[in-house]
Amino acid sequence: MPYDPPTHSVERSLRRAGAQLVVGLDEVGRGAWAGPVTVGAAVTGLRKPPEGLTDSKLLTERRRTALAPVLADWVTAYALGHASPQECDELGMTAALRLAALRALEALPVRPDAVILDGKHDYLGGPWRVRTVIKGDQSCICVSAASVLAKVYRDGLMAELGEPYPAYGFADNAGYPSPVHRSALEEYGPTEHHRMSWAYLDALPKWSHLKRGRAAEPQDEQLSLGF
Repeated sequence: MPYDPPTHSVERSLRRAGAQLVVGLDEVGRGAWAGPVTVGAAVTGLRKPPEGLTDSKLLTERRRTALAPVLADWVTAYALGHASPQECDELGMTAALRLAALRALEALPVRPDAVILDGKHDYLGGPWRVRTVIKGDQSCICVSAASVLAKVYRDGLMAELGEPYPAYGFADNAGYPSPVHRSALEEYGPTEHHRMSWAYLDALPKWSHLKRGRAAEPQDEQLSLGF
């Protein structure tokens, strides 16, 4: 399916507003039953990106895997941050995303002046200057780069975590819902890598007693007025 390639349009507008260094953030793993939530952070400058860059979800696994090391060499800087399944349970997803994003930002060798955040909700908040962009992983080059780097890393991590648990199919589903994943849960129950406050446990009578209460999410996810 044809798609418009990402551009530096939003980044240029932030630069005109005074931001010299802009970073793109994207998350992966928000809707998974198992594994961490991961946030990628990428600084790209205004250079032309590698051919074929777009939202990781629009790329085949083969193309993503081939593109990730190219991007790692091409970007000015990048980092990944993670919040564990236990932190997702204890904090709630909004706070877990913020924790993963802060870890990614703190791991960068440079401190950005502004952040382009994929989606409509600012889960990062102050003191960061944030511009939220719906489908930013498709339209913004730095967010697209963060998307691919985060997706490929987390997919590889989930494959490794799944090696002792082949029945769950982590190498194929990356901890997300799938028939194979559901069947394994019904038979064997959750592993140490599963989120224990997620609703999938409600549909597993044999294991539903293991479910933990999920941390309350804030009513207003717009934590900052933006930039």
